[in-house]
Amino acid sequence: MATPKQPGSVVFSVVSPDLRVLRALVLKLSHVDLGGAGKPPMIVLHGMLGSSRNWQTTGRDLAEHFHVFALDARNHGKSPHALEMNYRVLADDIIAWMDVHGLLKAVLVGHSMGGKTAMLLACRHPNRVERLVVVDIAPKDYYWVAHRGEFAAMNELDLASLQSRQEAEMRFEARVPSHGMRKFLATNLERAETGGWRWAVNLPVLTEALSAMEKNCLAPDDHYAGPALFITGGRSQYVQPGDHAVIRRHFPKARIEVIAESGHNPHMDQREKFVGLVVGNL
Repeated sequence: MATPKQPGSVVFSVVSPDLRVLRALVLKLSHVDLGGAGKPPMIVLHGMLGSSRNWQTTGRDLAEHFHVFALDARNHGKSPHALEMNYRVLADDIIAWMDVHGLLKAVLVGHSMGGKTAMLLACRHPNRVERLVVVDIAPKDYYWVAHRGEFAAMNELDLASLQSRQEAEMRFEARVPSHGMRKFLATNLERAETGGWRWAVNLPVLTEALSAMEKNCLAPDDHYAGPALFITGGRSQYVQPGDHAVIRRHFPKARIEVIAESGHNPHMDQREKFVGLVVGNL
């Protein structure tokens, strides 16, 4: 029997007739309107295992200048789950969301996984992007041992016996040394209808897709000729000075700004400086 249609899905295609596997091509994404109605539209995109929650405070600061929409990517937050997880479908989901909400163009801001999605969308659909802001990620391949530990900790967690998020954080300690990261992972736990705990993210699909999501999302000839701002954290290892050349190869008008005091999350670590850079360069 075919896999049942996921809630919020728009278009389905049979990928494997033998297995009767249905995969959603485009999903109706959940979003949060952070304010600024009547101002130029801005779409913000979170990173892996994140959600629109990660942009609540910074998004409201940006809403003084833009109409800010924070989206949940497929398999994250309140957006529908689907079997297919790659940067092409993530970008297609955003284009579909823009069409539904009548946005011909928008300023596009993406952090980490969201930054890769934003880069691909800008290169493949430049007419839909007013300006591009990429936060602490580069168009290159990544491989992070820490991510394997984090996903292992989440997959090993016995949800049936779990009593609280605090208990989950304690159980993560053997795999995840960072206290902040343990708390972040636990934000993906939510109460099930039965009263127990479940993952809000589509953990099996994200686990399987991790290696692919770490790869460079751009082809050698992909480029975006519009204005682009890359904001990186000086204490982060995600973007190195040697990556600046490849950034400018794909984004010839890129301006690269380093916030020295920030780690991988400059929009949270140094919110005022981050907002100042975004507003001052747009």
